[in-house]
Amino acid sequence: MRARTVLPVACLALLPAATTSAQIADHPFARMGFRTIGPANMSGRFTDIAVNESNTYEFYAASATGGLWKTSDNGITWAAVFEKEATHSIGSIAVDQKNPSIVWVGTGEATNRQSSSWGNGVYKSMNGGRTWRNMGLTESRHIARVAVDPGNSNVVYVAVPGHLWGPNKERGLYKSADGGETWTLVLSRDEDTGAVDVAIDPSNPEIVYAAMYQRRRMPFGFVGGGPGSGLFKSTDAGRTWNRLTSGLPAGIAGRIGISIYRKDPRVVYISLEQGARYTSSISYAERRGGVYRSEDKGATWRHMGDWNPRPAYSSQIRVDPSDQSRIYQVQYSVSDDSGKTFREPRQTLHGDDRAIWIDPKDSRHLVKADDGGVGISYDRGVKWLYVTTLPVSQFYRISVSKGTPYLVCGGLQDNGSWCGPNQVYSAQGITNDDWFRVGGGDGFFNVIDTVDNRTVYSSSQYLGITKVDLRTLESKNLRPTPREGEGPKLGNWGAPDPKVGRKIPPAGWNSPFIISPWNHRTVTGGMAIVLRSSDAGDTWRSLGNLTTGVDRRTLRIMGQLPDEETPSLDDGVSYYPTTSALAESPRVRGLLYGGTDDGNLKVTRDDGRTWTDLTGRAPGVPKGTWVSSIAASRHADGTVYVAWDGHQADDYTNYLQKSTDFGRTFASITGDLPADRVIHAIVEDPRNPAVLYAGTEFGLYVTVDGGAHWWSLQNNMPNVPVNDLVIQSTENDLVLGTHGRGIWILDQVNALQEFTPAVRAKAAHLFTINPASMNRVVSTRAHTGDMYFRGENPTYGALIDVWTRDGVPAGTALTIHTIAGREIARVPLDVTSDGGVRRASWNLRLPALRAPTANAGDDEGGGGGLPGRFVAPGTYIARLVVNGERQERRFEVREDARMLVTTADRAAWHAALDDIAAQYRSASAMADSTRRERQRLAALPQAEQNRLAARVTELDDLAVTASELTQRIATLYGNVIRVTEPPTADQRAQRAYFPTVLALVVRGWRGFGVVKSGRVDGVEGV
Repeated sequence: MRARTVLPVACLALLPAATTSAQIADHPFARMGFRTIGPANMSGRFTDIAVNESNTYEFYAASATGGLWKTSDNGITWAAVFEKEATHSIGSIAVDQKNPSIVWVGTGEATNRQSSSWGNGVYKSMNGGRTWRNMGLTESRHIARVAVDPGNSNVVYVAVPGHLWGPNKERGLYKSADGGETWTLVLSRDEDTGAVDVAIDPSNPEIVYAAMYQRRRMPFGFVGGGPGSGLFKSTDAGRTWNRLTSGLPAGIAGRIGISIYRKDPRVVYISLEQGARYTSSISYAERRGGVYRSEDKGATWRHMGDWNPRPAYSSQIRVDPSDQSRIYQVQYSVSDDSGKTFREPRQTLHGDDRAIWIDPKDSRHLVKADDGGVGISYDRGVKWLYVTTLPVSQFYRISVSKGTPYLVCGGLQDNGSWCGPNQVYSAQGITNDDWFRVGGGDGFFNVIDTVDNRTVYSSSQYLGITKVDLRTLESKNLRPTPREGEGPKLGNWGAPDPKVGRKIPPAGWNSPFIISPWNHRTVTGGMAIVLRSSDAGDTWRSLGNLTTGVDRRTLRIMGQLPDEETPSLDDGVSYYPTTSALAESPRVRGLLYGGTDDGNLKVTRDDGRTWTDLTGRAPGVPKGTWVSSIAASRHADGTVYVAWDGHQADDYTNYLQKSTDFGRTFASITGDLPADRVIHAIVEDPRNPAVLYAGTEFGLYVTVDGGAHWWSLQNNMPNVPVNDLVIQSTENDLVLGTHGRGIWILDQVNALQEFTPAVRAKAAHLFTINPASMNRVVSTRAHTGDMYFRGENPTYGALIDVWTRDGVPAGTALTIHTIAGREIARVPLDVTSDGGVRRASWNLRLPALRAPTANAGDDEGGGGGLPGRFVAPGTYIARLVVNGERQERRFEVREDARMLVTTADRAAWHAALDDIAAQYRSASAMADSTRRERQRLAALPQAEQNRLAARVTELDDLAVTASELTQRIATLYGNVIRVTEPPTADQRAQRAYFPTVLALVVRGWRGFGVVKSGRVDGVEGV
C-alpha cells in the first residue's frame, strides 16, 4: 500500500473552537463565575494513561469528555491541563520518553459508545502540558493511539479510526517525521476503515504493527467489524506493509489490540474480536476470537484463549514488561499462563477498565483508568488506591429541589444516580462525603418531586425508574411492564425471552420521563411506547407509540444488512426506535410533546388520547434526526422549543427551532450560534421568555433576545459538554449537569434575566438583589491531607450585580445603607476599564475591626482578623453612584434558618459586641501611639537616647500594656462574636474590667513627658 503525504499543519482548517477568547471577552456576562460542587468520588470515563517512566510520580490521565489531567506527586494532587482547547474529549496520550516535556494528545475518544464525544485532531505540548498546539488531522474526529519512536522524538504514529457515525477520508495510520509539522498517511483501507492501534518494536523502530478496524455506529445500531479490519506489520518504518494472517482466523474481524513484550520483542500479543455478537444481556465473553501470541515478531500466531471482554469498547491487552506470561486485559482481568486462562480479581474500583499501565521497572506498580476514574496499585492489582479528587463525573440529566440549601440530583454514565447539596455550612466546602447515591446502573433522568420535596424518581437503563425517599433512602422499583401483547414488537436479533416473568418492554438506553406540573403523582415515561402513571408509578397505561415503528433489521450500516454473526452488533443499542424526549406544558392542561430517536415529533392536547404528527414541519431538519430536547413554554400557550441532534448520522449542524402555534409551524432560532455545537438541552428562562439557555456538546450558550444572538457562557468553566440545565426557583441559580466535569452553578442569574435592550443602553444599572442569609459557616474538618476534594460554596453574603457600559468611572461608589439611610458598608467593585456585568458581594457585616493577616487561621481574634458583627435581619439598601447618578435596590437580610434566637438576646449580643469593638479601637489606637513614639525615640541621637533612658523604659512598659490589652480585648471580641447569644458572666466581667485598664494606660500616656497635649486620637470613652 502506497503512502501519501497530507498538508502541513499551517494549511489545515481547524474545527470551530468551542469558545474563543474573543467570544468570552466580548459578552457582558463574562465576569460572572460558575462554581463547581463535584462530585469526585465517582469520576466519569477515563480513556488512557501515560506515565513519565523516568519519573513515575508524573503521569497523565485522559478523560472521555473531561479533558486531560496531570499529577506530579504520584496521584495526590492533580491539575487540569487541557481546559480551553477546542475539544474536551481525549482518545490517547503519549509521553515522549526521550524528552518527557513533550506530550502528545489524540483527541476524540475511541470507545465507540453511543455517548462518545469527538475531537479535532492531534495536539502537542513542549512544556509538560502547560500550553498546546494543534498539529493537524482535524477531520479525524477520533484517535485511538499515539506512539512516539523511542529513539527519535520527531517520529510519531497516530492511529485514526475516523468518524464513528459516517465515512471519511482522514482515517488510517498516519506518520510524521518532523515532530508533527507534516503527516503522511502510511496505511489505509477505505473510507469505512481506520487504524485502531499501533505499536513500535522497542528494539527496532523500523518494525511497526498496526491494527485496522472497520466500524460504524448509527442511531439504530452498531457494527463492530468488517472486511477492512486486520493486523498489519511494517519492517521499514511504515513505507510498506504486510497483512499478518498465519495462525489468525479467517473471516470478518472486529477490534484488535496489540502489546509487545519489552524484554523480548519477538513475543507479541493481540486481542482479536471475531464471531458472535456481543450484547450486554448475554455475556461479557466473546464466542470466538480472543488472545493470540506470536514468538517470531508476528510471522506466526497461536490461539491462547477466547477471553476478550467487551472488545468494541476498548480491546486493550497489555503484557507485563517483566513477565511474558502475565497478561492484562480490560475489563480488569489477569492471566498468568500467556492468555490461556484469565481471572477477574476482586475489584474495589470500577470494573469497566479502559487502559492499564505497568511499571517497566517494578511490575507490582500499576495505574489503571476506568469508567469510574483512576486507580493505583503497588501489589500487581491486589489492592488499589482510588483517586478521589478528579471531578470528571458525566451527568446525563439533573433535577433540583426547592428551598435553600437545595439538592442537585442526577444520573451518571455507568456510575448510578447521586444527590448532593448546593451549599454546606462547612468552611471546607462541599466534599465527596456530602454526596449520596440514589440509584444504580447507568444513571439517567432524575426528577425530584418538588411538592413533597423528599422524593426523587431516579432512572437507569431502559426506563428503570425507582422512587427514592430522600430521608430514609428506601427505594421502590417502578419500571413499567406492559400487559401481555401491549406495545410494539421490536426486533432485537433473537435475544431470548425470560423463562420467568414478562420481558422488559423495548426502551431506549436513556429513556426520558417527567412529572406533571399539574399533579405531582402523575409520571409520564417514554419507551417504545409512551406510558403514564397517575399514582406515582404504581400502575401504568399506554399513551401510544410516537415512533415510526421501523424494524431496524431492515436498516443498512455501511451498505450491509447486519446479521447475528456481525461483531459487537448493536452494542449499546438494545432497542430502536424509542421515545427520546418528552415535555408537558405548565400553562395548558393536557398539552404534551414527544420526540423520538427516529425523528418523529408529535403533540397531544388531550393528555395522550390523540396525537398530531408534527414531523417534517421544522424547515431544514433532515428526516429521521434524533429529537434531543423539548421545552414547552411557561410564558405562552402555544410556544414550544425543540432541539434535534444529528451527530449520530455524522451531521453536527445546530438544529434548534421555535413554534408559537402548538407546532403547526417552526422557525430556526440558532441565530449566530457558532457552528457544529450539537444541542443537547434547551431551557426557557422562567422569568423572561426572551432568555433561552442551550446546553451543547461544547459548552453553554445564552440568548437574551429569543435566539437572534447567542453568547457563550463558558466564562471560568472548562470546555465541557452541557447535557442538562435547570433554574432553581428559590435561589434563582442556573445549575448545569455537565457530561465530563460534574455539576456547575451560576448563582443568582437576575442579571441575565433583566438584561434588556433598555438596560444595555444605560451607562450603569443595578440589578435585583436576592435575599441573603447570615449562615454560620464554620470549620468542620481537620487533617484531611491533600487528596481531598473540596467543592465550592456560594460566595458568602449578598450578591450585587452591576452593569457598566464603559467601565467604572472614577468616583463610582457601591455602598450599603440601613432603611433609615445610614451608610454601614462600602463594597469594592472590579475597576477594570472595559464594560460588562460586574459581580460584587457584601458579607452582611459591619466593617472589620482588623483585616486577616497572611496565612490566617479560621479563629476570630487570631491571624484570621476581627470581622465586623452581623447586621440585624431586615431590609437594607444597596446604592450605586456612577457619574453622580444614584440608583438603589432594596433587599432582605435574613437570619440563618437554623438559628433560634430572641430579639432581646440578639440586641444584647449586638450591644456587647459594639461596646467591645469600641474598647478594641481605643486600645489599638493607644498601642499604635506608644509604638510610634517609641520609633521616634529610637531615631534620636544615641546621646539623647541615653539621657531619656528612664523615660524610654517607662514608655516600653506602657507599650507592652497597651499591646497586651488590645490582644485580650480582641480575644474577648472573638469569643463573643462566635455565638449568637448574650455574653457569659465572665465575659461581662472582662467587658467591664478592660476600660479600667485602658484608663490607666491613657493616664500614664498623658503624664509622659514627650507628649504636649493629653489627647490620644482614636481612644473612645476615656
